Amino acid sequence: MALLVLGLVIFLGIHATNLLAPGARAAAVARLGEGGWKGVFSLVSLAGFALICVGYGEARVAPVVLWTAPGWLYWVTAALMLPAMILLVAGNLPGSRIKQRVGHPMLLSVKVWAAAHLLVNGGLHDLLLFGGFLIWAVPDFIRLRRRDRANGTVYATRGPARDALVLGLGVLAYALLLGGLHLWLLGVRPLPG
Repeated sequence: MALLVLGLVIFLGIHATNLLAPGARAAAVARLGEGGWKGVFSLVSLAGFALICVGYGEARVAPVVLWTAPGWLYWVTAALMLPAMILLVAGNLPGSRIKQRVGHPMLLSVKVWAAAHLLVNGGLHDLLLFGGFLIWAVPDFIRLRRRDRANGTVYATRGPARDALVLGLGVLAYALLLGGLHLWLLGVRPLPG
């Protein structure tokens, strides 16, 4: 469990730089340059993510169970994951009306993903992983939305074709996860039975 906690502290810590220490990013960019900061950010993020993966895998071997979800909640989680996947795509493919409306769809995707997974995963390691991401994503989403409003930021759209592409890729990613990718990557069936 220690590796999981360390990985979460590293990964979420570097991602929460602007939230917890607003001037730290600007100071780092001034010292290292934009490219240098992005390089450090990427390396630290990758190290944290690797520790999360190893630590979570180790914790699953002998879990501390806090709650057990009823079977029907897995269907709720599965339903919530469809908008989470569409939001994830919208966050990485600019120009959709979802991006324009939400502003930061990837963070909203993380919030939905984390909350949905907390419904059905009752181990202490699950609470740390999904709860940690949720605790980071909620205030960061609020911070960025406030910043956008204060700056009058409007995200441009590229028309209905971009919206269709975002929706199509989100649905495809969702279908792949339900169709076996989740089981193959994580060793867990997303739905019971």
